[in-house]
Amino acid sequence: MSIITVGCSAQTQISDLEDFQEISWKELNQNAISMIGQDWMLISAGNSADYNMMTASWGTIGWLWERPVSTIYVRPQRHTHNYTERAEYYTLTFYDDPDKEVLRLMGTVSGKNFDKMNYEGLTPLVTPNGSIAFEEAYLIIECKKLYSSVLKESEFNVTEPMNDMYPERDFHTVYIGEITGVWTKIKSDTLE
Repeated sequence: MSIITVGCSAQTQISDLEDFQEISWKELNQNAISMIGQDWMLISAGNSADYNMMTASWGTIGWLWERPVSTIYVRPQRHTHNYTERAEYYTLTFYDDPDKEVLRLMGTVSGKNFDKMNYEGLTPLVTPNGSIAFEEAYLIIECKKLYSSVLKESEFNVTEPMNDMYPERDFHTVYIGEITGVWTKIKSDTLE
């Protein structure tokens, strides 16, 4: 573990992935619809000196352009949007039920007004590509951005989702990222 100075005056401990095992994307056995839609995830972008994260329940994990990918959706007014726009990579982190309170909080506060980088409920980790993930996760998926575009009103074939989800027409930016790394938490063999 090392200490890295973060921001103007704060110090945050940044760990490596020592409590995680790297696996192939082919070993992912979880139900992605349930993981994302019901259990939620954190989307994080940035680096150890400056990052932000947000809770998300929209997204996909699949196969596109002959590679494993994820698709995420970030509204332009979200502080995380600035980070996903400029970062080359983003991470998706998934949590067990005891850690869901963190997801609730990260979905209700903005990094503009709340110091998410120094929130005590999340211990940042850095991946080999310099992305940020969190020690509390049971699964980390890192993705390299391949494509981004803003949803367009004229492209909706059915207006019901658009009218329900975008009454103010604040359409999400869609990011497609190639899955470049997957890590699972190493289970402890010792009983407490």
